[in-house]
Amino acid sequence: MVIESPVAVDTMKAAVLYGKEDVRLEAVPVPAIGRGELLVRVRTALTCGTDVKVFCRGYHAKMIQPPALFGHEMAGDIVAAGDGVKKFRVGQRIVAANSAPCDRCFFCRRNQQNLCDDLLFNNGAYAEYIRIPARIVEKNTYLIPEALDYKDAALVEPLACAVRGLDETNVRPGDTVAVMGLGPVGLMFVRLARYAYGARVIAIARRIEQVDRAMLLGAEEGILMGDKHALIAAVKDQTSGHGADAVIEAVGQPEAWELATLLVRKGGSINFFGGCPTGTKVGLDTGLLHYSEITCKASFHHTPSHIRRALEYVAQGKVSATQFVNHEQPLSDLPKVLHDLAHRRNGQIKTAIIP
Repeated sequence: MVIESPVAVDTMKAAVLYGKEDVRLEAVPVPAIGRGELLVRVRTALTCGTDVKVFCRGYHAKMIQPPALFGHEMAGDIVAAGDGVKKFRVGQRIVAANSAPCDRCFFCRRNQQNLCDDLLFNNGAYAEYIRIPARIVEKNTYLIPEALDYKDAALVEPLACAVRGLDETNVRPGDTVAVMGLGPVGLMFVRLARYAYGARVIAIARRIEQVDRAMLLGAEEGILMGDKHALIAAVKDQTSGHGADAVIEAVGQPEAWELATLLVRKGGSINFFGGCPTGTKVGLDTGLLHYSEITCKASFHHTPSHIRRALEYVAQGKVSATQFVNHEQPLSDLPKVLHDLAHRRNGQIKTAIIP
């Protein structure tokens, strides 16, 4: 049984990923829902750095294989609920994460739900409607607080990845955190490290406009990537010669991973957050890592608890969509938006796609 809904159409407009830089807007059937599932009218879908990588590479090893409906950061209104749904009803505003763990496997039992052997992913946010699978409805879907805009709520998914990254790096109040790479998620690291974790932030990027944005979001110092030795000297100069307590690498290139080891202090931590291209390798100085007791971490994805905390930070006003979403476009413009983001045109950070 499906609870009565106001959906009166059989087809909808949606973005379909076919391969490298090949996203097409097509008329597809409105998703049918089953027991425990929700049908949501998408009010806002946000572009994401991961989506841009998928657009450029044509796939994602874990999240999506073409041809497939595309997009994963969204917020909207429930228009239909399957039999057995207890927590939600038609008409409510919700934000649904793009995944949910099984809570039964080896990794889930060890509080590593992001590594779940059966991690269920959901795509299709760049569309008029999206189906939310029963497991995500039960474990990782939330009501949007009244004061929040749909754009604020949709920001929760990438923000949760940054929350987990800072947790895994053991950032504490008063620490100096160097953030390398100031794309959307790098800027989220800056904002969270400063206003949610109480850290001092050094922002590092290749372009001055990125550094300027980071300063507005709470970074105390900004450094342009250029000559490696000058960058290392600049970070040392800002940290009394020691190096940063923690370095967040959000570039996703092997040379940036290697550079991060030269910016951290003895006993400090590095988070290799930026995913590098498949098959790439890094060369790290084993003597440096060993004798300086440097901790190297890598963070992938998020868990339901991080989604909840991210939503709390947004509700508290520590992070707002106005700080990151600087463009708004209709769904019909999505292919051009992704192409512009891939080639760094029009000064976009994140774009709200409005179906």
